[in-house]
Amino acid sequence: MERTERTDRRRRDTRQGNRPREEKQEELDQRVVDVTRVAKVIKGGRRFAFRALIVVGNNNGKVGIGIGKARGVQDAIRKATDRARNNMKEVNLVAGTIPHEVITKHGGAQVLLKPASPGTGIKAGGGVRAVLEAVGVRDVLTKSLGSSSKMNATYATFKGLMELKNIDEEAKRRGKPVSEIQPFWRRGHDSSN
Repeated sequence: MERTERTDRRRRDTRQGNRPREEKQEELDQRVVDVTRVAKVIKGGRRFAFRALIVVGNNNGKVGIGIGKARGVQDAIRKATDRARNNMKEVNLVAGTIPHEVITKHGGAQVLLKPASPGTGIKAGGGVRAVLEAVGVRDVLTKSLGSSSKMNATYATFKGLMELKNIDEEAKRRGKPVSEIQPFWRRGHDSSN
C-alpha cells in the first residue's frame, strides 16, 4: 500500500511539473516546412519512414529548426518540434527587419537576405519565409541563389540570421554613431525623434 502511494505521488508530481512547459509551448509559432517520405533499403525490400522539417519561433527575435524522422507522420512532427524548441537561438533584429545584408550557404543552397523599408513585407518563399515569419521579421528581401532544396535553404536562412550583428555593438566597434550604420530609411526616422 505504501508503495502505490509513492508511485501515485510521483505521477502527480511529474504531471504538475509539465504544466508550465505546456503553457510556454502555446506562445510559440510552429510551422511545418516539409514532410517527406524517405526509404531505407533493407534485406526484404524498402522500409519507409517520414522526415519532418519544423520551424519554431516566438515572433520576437527567437527561432529554432528541427528535423524528426519516424515511421508515422505525427511522430516525426513531434520529434522535429521538440528538437526545434531545444535548438532556439536569439536573432538581432532592427524595427521589424534585419540590420544588414547577409549571404549564407548550407549544402548546395545559398540564400541572400537584405533589409527592406517598412511596408515591403517578406519577399521570400518556402522554408526561407517560414523561418523569417517565425522569428518576427516583417520587412525583408530574399533570393535563393543555389539549390532549391527546402531543407538546405531553411538551414542557410537560419545560419544567416545567426550571423547578423548587433547594430549598437558594431557602431561602438567602428567608433561611429549608430545613425551612420543604420539603413538609410531609419536614419531620417531617428533624427526626427
